Amino acid sequence: MLNSLDVEGRPQDTRVVVAMSGGVDSSVTAALLKAEGYDVIGVTLQLYDHGAATHRKGACCAGQDVYDARAVAEGIGIPHYVLDYESRFKEAVIDPFAESYASGETPVPCIVCNQSIKFRDLLGTAKELGARVLATGHYIASRSLPDGGRALYRAREEQRDQSYFLFATTREQLDILRFPLGDKTKAETRELARRFGLSIADKPDSQDICFVPSGRYTDVIEKLMPGAAEPGDIVDRNGRVLGRHHGIIHFTVGQRRGLGIPAQAPLYVIRLDASRNRVVVGPREALRTARMRLREVNWIGDETLESIAAAPREIYVKVRSTRPPQPAWLRLTSEGAEVDLVDGEDGVSPGQACVFYNAANGQARVLGGGFIASAAGAEAPPPLPTLAAAGLRAARG
Repeated sequence: MLNSLDVEGRPQDTRVVVAMSGGVDSSVTAALLKAEGYDVIGVTLQLYDHGAATHRKGACCAGQDVYDARAVAEGIGIPHYVLDYESRFKEAVIDPFAESYASGETPVPCIVCNQSIKFRDLLGTAKELGARVLATGHYIASRSLPDGGRALYRAREEQRDQSYFLFATTREQLDILRFPLGDKTKAETRELARRFGLSIADKPDSQDICFVPSGRYTDVIEKLMPGAAEPGDIVDRNGRVLGRHHGIIHFTVGQRRGLGIPAQAPLYVIRLDASRNRVVVGPREALRTARMRLREVNWIGDETLESIAAAPREIYVKVRSTRPPQPAWLRLTSEGAEVDLVDGEDGVSPGQACVFYNAANGQARVLGGGFIASAAGAEAPPPLPTLAAAGLRAARG
């Protein structure tokens, strides 16, 4: 069996902490590294407990999943610890999630969880336990570079690729993080689970918003922020009142259903104006976005981000986890980072992530990304010949 961690020295001399959520992916990661001879310790984070989450299918990091992780650790013969991170998780993930939605954004809490809980706090715990490596079950590849550093690459199985959720990983974190499943398919992972005799081999995947026990994120927001669902006006692009809404937290950019407005042509939510508590609607063509301004940009490419200020950088970007990367230009202005989409994108919302990829040499390397602060339908610059000719195939190799 091939070594999965790409570290120097004998496996038995290398301590590895595996973040075990109780799902099949992290369980296989722990079992695989144990089978390769590494000194493995399993750590599970107790992130929330709404009671109903204990037996809810599709949850993670709470209730039954904690017991599943413990059972796997016992079965493969590794130490296992459960850490109470509920207060940290609420402060770093749940509260900002609610505030972001109330301000008219569409947040992605999984990114913040990876950024602030798993790859910051848990990484510190791993070091305290004497580990050289923190391994997770994410579908993304980490590979060494000629200069001794490491880089992130999209997963082998495109449908499972989780690079969108990991763009905020820093260079320092990459030195310690490993993702043994990046070059495997989900089918191969489940087959390994059966081969290792893991009881969770056929366990369903977890949900994106794991801390919402009812599946209704608005319930969480209203509980944390009473009054966040204040009624207001639904208006067109000219400000003409067309109807009423029962709280902007119930709407997202691109939404068509649930408006309750009679119209000759379909209407879509094109903007959420939190300052005036308005839902702005318009025709489908008004959803088209060509330019985005980003905040909290993380750059893990070879050159410095400042070097891009001299000339726009040709890249590929993802603005949704389920969409393939598309050609774009990244540039720096006096107001921060901006991205021009060559082909445009419908329904882009502030709060979502824009993740950068390098299309050069047929590689799908992750270069970083940022959170979308604003989106506009400004005309994009003409496509660069190299990007226009290469298409998505250049990004995938």
